[in-house]
Amino acid sequence: MKEQYPKLNKLLKIFTVDKKLSPLERLANRLAYAGTTLIIVSPYLLKYDDVGAYTYILGGILSIPQVWIAKQWNVVIIHSNLVFGYGLYILRNTIWL
Repeated sequence: MKEQYPKLNKLLKIFTVDKKLSPLERLANRLAYAGTTLIIVSPYLLKYDDVGAYTYILGGILSIPQVWIAKQWNVVIIHSNLVFGYGLYILRNTIWL
């Protein structure tokens, strides 16, 4: 099959790097998929005896390694804030009734 835009493809190939992921990066990516899924589902589980708060915390913890390896420090702070905030939410609702 002939390429439709050979000159453009050749130019764009210069700007891309074919990178193989290390085993640590692959593991972090899979953990982040699970964490992201938990974060997406959590709002719907909050009304069921605060199960959503626990899934928020677990999702945040599972998502941190991927962004730590990628050195995306702003997202590390966001996930850390999520874990800290819902940790306080659980403490306030269980211990400090």
